[in-house]
Amino acid sequence: MAIVYHNPKSVSLSGKYSLGAEVPAGARTLFVSGQVGVDSRGKLQPTFEKQAVQVWKNIGQVLKAGGMGYKDIVKMTTFLTDSRYIVPNRAARDQFIGAPYPASTLLVVAGLADPAMLIEIEVVAAKA
Repeated sequence: MAIVYHNPKSVSLSGKYSLGAEVPAGARTLFVSGQVGVDSRGKLQPTFEKQAVQVWKNIGQVLKAGGMGYKDIVKMTTFLTDSRYIVPNRAARDQFIGAPYPASTLLVVAGLADPAMLIEIEVVAAKA
C-alpha cells in the first residue's frame, strides 16, 4: 500500500503542502534531525538563500543514507528566524520538493542554536 495524502475540500489549503499524510503499516520510517545551512566542511553559508539550499542538500544526503529520496518525505517542519524569509524559503524548497507535497508546518522563531543560522528544517520520510 502506498502513502496516501489527505486534502479534504472542507479545510482550507493555502500552499504547496498536504494537510495529512498516511503512512501504511510496515513502511520504513526515517526521522531526519533538524538540518541547518552548514556544508560538509562545517562552514555556515553566508546568505539566507544559500543556507536554505544547503539545508535541502543536507536533508538529501541523510535521506540517501537511509535509502530514500525527497519524494519519500511525508512531513516537514521549517523554522525561520524572520517572516521575510518565507518567500525565499519556498523558492528553495521548490527546487527539491514536488507533488505530492508532504504535510508541513512553518514556524517563525526568535533564534536557532547559532545566531547566524537563519533556517532549520526537520523531516520525516517513509517508504512503503
